Amino acid sequence: QVQLVESGGGLVQAGGSLRLSCAVSESTFSRSAIGWYRQAPGKQREVVAYITSDDITNYTDSVKGRFTISRDNAKNTVLLQMNRLKPEDTAVYYCNAAFSLLQVVSADFGSWGQGTQVTVSS
Repeated sequence: QVQLVESGGGLVQAGGSLRLSCAVSESTFSRSAIGWYRQAPGKQREVVAYITSDDITNYTDSVKGRFTISRDNAKNTVLLQMNRLKPEDTAVYYCNAAFSLLQVVSADFGSWGQGTQVTVSS
């Protein structure tokens, strides 16, 4: 059962911007928190940012000041605005929903979709 679908990835030059979108089913959207994650080739999946049901946000240090996570309750979507992209941001980006903060920061829970590829050229 597909509950989250990522889109918006692509190829961009360093310094450019992309906006990723996560379409979430109604039942999944009501969970405690929704996070964006990424996995670069040969590396483990890591948390990029998450947003709670109370609109509290958090970011990994490497993207602070450059990325912004937000949610649109009317459309059941979670967005990740990525600015001033760097080559090290290159990865497959995923979104997922968690029942707790402990779960959402683990980057290793539930099921994962295909994600959306972000490639940043130097």
